[in-house]
Amino acid sequence: MTPGVTWTRGEMLAVAGSLQVRDGDVTVVGLGLPQVCGFLARRTHAPSVRLLLEIGAFEPDPTESAMGIADPRMWEGSTAFGSLLEVLGVMLHGQRVSLGLLGALEVDQWGSLNTTEIVAEDGTRRRFRGSGGGNDISSSAERTVIIMTHQPRKFASTLAFLTSPGRRVDGRSRPELGLTGEGPTAIVTDRAVIALGASGATLESVHPGEDPDAVVAATPIPLAVPAGGPAETPSPTRFQLDLIRSRLDPKRWYTG
Repeated sequence: MTPGVTWTRGEMLAVAGSLQVRDGDVTVVGLGLPQVCGFLARRTHAPSVRLLLEIGAFEPDPTESAMGIADPRMWEGSTAFGSLLEVLGVMLHGQRVSLGLLGALEVDQWGSLNTTEIVAEDGTRRRFRGSGGGNDISSSAERTVIIMTHQPRKFASTLAFLTSPGRRVDGRSRPELGLTGEGPTAIVTDRAVIALGASGATLESVHPGEDPDAVVAATPIPLAVPAGGPAETPSPTRFQLDLIRSRLDPKRWYTG
């Protein structure tokens, strides 16, 4: 940890998520923390990443927070404007997208997502926005990374609703399901980075100040721990925090 530098859990999540972006990626970003992660990566270690919004904006460069992808503030600085068809069709289904950054209500050990419906303890059901472009991204991007807060209720052995497929669904692999790409490679939370691979989920790193045993206890899915324990996620730098606070999320809607 850098002496004298403090951050919120949301800022730590944004920084950890940004590190999953590779320079040169073509990335579809979801609203909220996924967009902060993508823009932060482009302004730090991945200057050649190309960011796309499913609504049809290519390489936007917003200067303030937006309330949704249909908010024109989110489109500022775009190099081109197309439509849903250009991004989800020509780019994504044309296998030109290397990374999708997605949020989730629930996730299982294979990275399958529920963004549709939650069942409360009393059996009542609450409906949410559903897939949007999430199923398309999970199904067709070369790889995906899931960005979410670390709450036990968000991890499920069996999802209440399967919205978007992960690495395996009902015991079947992506090739068996006719899906392209590697699928989800990581779940990044405000406490840890969980790698997703052929054998399931592994606690790759915990964020500074987190206890690995406590993180495992708060993650109710099968979760392997590397021999010798997980690594520590790199701390946010002053430069990363300044970018988040001054440009990427100045209203603190997502990282406050």
